[in-house]
This record gives sequence, structure tokens and C-alpha cells, in this order.
Amino acid sequence: MSSSNEAAAQQSTSISYEQLTQSWPAFEAQILALLETLGLADKALVCDHVALRVNSIASADALRDAFSCVGKIISDNIINGRTILIIELDTPLTLGQFSIACVELPYPSDKVYPQEGWEHIELVIDSKATECDTLSRDLLALCPKLSALLPSEQAAEPVPSSSLGLNSQGIASLAGIKIKMSSPKGDKERLANPTIAFKRDDVCIKVHPHGIKAVIASEQT
Repeated sequence: MSSSNEAAAQQSTSISYEQLTQSWPAFEAQILALLETLGLADKALVCDHVALRVNSIASADALRDAFSCVGKIISDNIINGRTILIIELDTPLTLGQFSIACVELPYPSDKVYPQEGWEHIELVIDSKATECDTLSRDLLALCPKLSALLPSEQAAEPVPSSSLGLNSQGIASLAGIKIKMSSPKGDKERLANPTIAFKRDDVCIKVHPHGIKAVIASEQT
């Protein structure tokens, strides 16, 4: 395929604002199912924002314009070498019990995502953690079921799955979840915000101690 045809193909498959709107119910269903599997559905957590992924600057620019019509950009920062926008919506998105006021729109990096569109939500838990080990302990205190994924370093021996209310089916469902721990930080940020991500298939739930507006406020100090 010629370069011009490749460019045309990329453009034709780029995600649009309308496609994002249409795909929201399916994304919501996947996220709610993952929340239930993790045991976080009933923890009264705050969802501070939802994030999407795009593979082209053209898509990012188009979505920036579209979201600017239904909200305002409250942060334009460089994180891990790429621009990431945070848009505060005029009307929050609804996802299950959550009201989500902000959208994270990252510009593309060298990585090509197999699927463009909604990718993850981020939850805030009550924690003063400045690194992932402490955050992991706080998360386990909130949701002991996650010890099947995040074994406590302080435990003398593994916690029996029976004591966590897990049957063989529950253990199998957790086995399909990938875990990643990181401490992403923007060039201007002064607030440590360790993050634990739980990914299954094409969606992800991230947990951290500080909401996006607190992180943005730290850029001003």
C-alpha cells in the first residue's frame, strides 16, 4: 500500500467525537464489570477523570476542538515527553454511580494503540502514599480481595482465597487482569501521585491518592 493510501486509511479509521459518544455505553459496561470483579464497586470511591487514547495528531486536534465546545481545557502539560490535556466538561459524564467531570486527552506517542477511544478511568482513594508500596497496602486495607492480585509483603503466608470470598470462578476472573504500578509526573507537577492500574482486555482502572484537580493545582506552586 502506498504512503498516501496508508495515510487515507489512518484518517478513515481515526476516532471521532461522535464515535466516542456512541461507544460510551459499551465502555461503561466493561468498566462496571471490571469494578465488580476487583471488588471496588461498593467502596464509594471518587472517579476524578476518564482517559482516552488516539494514534494520530489529527485525531487529537479534532477531539481537542470538539471537547472545547462542551468544556474547557484546565491543564496542558508534558508528561513522559508528550502533551496531555485535561478538559473539564460543562456536563459531567455518568458511568454507573460515578459523575465524571474531566476527560484526559493525551496526544500520541511512538506507541500505536490497537484500539482508539475510551481506555481507562481513574479512582481516588483515601491515602497519603507517596510511592506504590504504601498505596498497595492502603488499597488492600480497603479491599482485601485484591490480595489475590497484590500480595502483602507483610503477610507471613498467602491469604487463603476462601477467606476472601473467592471461589474458583472468582480466582479465574482475577487471573485475566494485568497489574502495573507507576508514578507518572508532569514537568510542572509537585505532587507525588503513585498509581496502580488494573487492566483487562481493552479497558483499565487506575487507582491513586490524589485527584486530577489537586495534581493540576500542584503545578501552580
